[in-house]
Amino acid sequence: MGAAELTQRALARITGISQPTLSRIVTGERVAKMNEIMAIAAATGHTVAELTGISVVADRAQYAARATGNTGMAAMREEMLHYLELDAYLDDQGIPQLPVVA
Repeated sequence: MGAAELTQRALARITGISQPTLSRIVTGERVAKMNEIMAIAAATGHTVAELTGISVVADRAQYAARATGNTGMAAMREEMLHYLELDAYLDDQGIPQLPVVA
């Protein structure tokens, strides 16, 4: 499966998507459903936008952060983009944001 160094069989085990289904998605014989894309993204450390080539927020996101410990800025940005892509997806699906409890 490439960048994440996972075989299709290992990815199937992690995501719960069958290996034959993953194979059909990879070869283009089958279009992946959003829940499958999200599971693959989580398992491989990619964003949905990276997998689909459709960036909802990455090009618009501006950020400023301070890295602590061994965390680099690139890793922090990728983690932030995961959350922003999920937030945009939930907005598109009409799922309301939960209130923040202080």
